[in-house]
Amino acid sequence: MWEKMVLAARAIAAIENPADVFVVSSRPYGQRAILKYAAATGAVAIAGRFTPGTFTNYIQKNFREPRLLVITDPRADHQAVREASYVNIPVIALCNSDTPLRFVDIAVPTNNKSIHSIGLAWWFLAREVLRLRGTISREVPWEVMVDLYFYRDPEEVEKEEQAAKEMSHQYALADTIPSTENWATEAAEPVQDWAAEVAATPAVAPAVTQPASGYDDWSTSAPTEDWSAPAPGGDQWGGGATENWA
Repeated sequence: MWEKMVLAARAIAAIENPADVFVVSSRPYGQRAILKYAAATGAVAIAGRFTPGTFTNYIQKNFREPRLLVITDPRADHQAVREASYVNIPVIALCNSDTPLRFVDIAVPTNNKSIHSIGLAWWFLAREVLRLRGTISREVPWEVMVDLYFYRDPEEVEKEEQAAKEMSHQYALADTIPSTENWATEAAEPVQDWAAEVAATPAVAPAVTQPASGYDDWSTSAPTEDWSAPAPGGDQWGGGATENWA
C-alpha cells in the first residue's frame, strides 16, 4: 500500500502546476478529505455531483482540462473516470478489493468505504506530495492533524455548535452576576468599642418639671383610712334586737 502511495505522490509531484491536478469525490465520506487535500497541495477539488461533460464538452461553462485526475471511489465516480479516458487523462484511484479497475492507471489499495480509512489515505497522500515538492521536511512531523480529513456528521456538528453556544451563554451570565461580599475583609476591619463610647458620654440629669395647675400631685401622700377600726353599730347586721329563732 505504501509503495503505491509513494508512486501516486511522485506522479502528482511531477505536475508543474498544482492546479492542473483535479481531485473528485461524489461520496460524502470523501468530500471533506479532498477539500483539505486541495487546500494543502493547491489542487482543484470537485466535491459532490460531477457534472457530465466537464472534461469533454468545451461549450459549457464548467469545462476543464486537467492533466491528472485523483478519485476516491471508481465505482461512485465512474462518470469522471469515463470522461478522463476519452481525453487521455491519467487516473489515480483509491481502490478496494471489489473496485473495478477499468481506465485506472494507478490503484492505491485501501478501504474506500470507511470514514477514517479515506481520511487517512488522503492525509498520507498530501503529506508525501508536500515532502516530494520540498514544502515540508521529512525530519519534522507534519503539524496538520489527520482528524481534519475525517468526515463529520452535520447533526453532530450542529449539536457541538449548540453546546458551545449554551456554554458561552452561561459564561456571559456568570460575568453579569455581581461578586459575593468578602467576609474576611470585613472581619479584619477594626471593631468599634461601644462600652468606651458609653463611658465617654457625660451623664445628663433628667429635667424636673413642675406639675401644672389643676392636676393632683401624686408625689404627696394622701391620708389613708384605718381599716382596722370597728364599724359603727358593731356586728349587728340587722340593726335591731336579735330574733328568737327557737
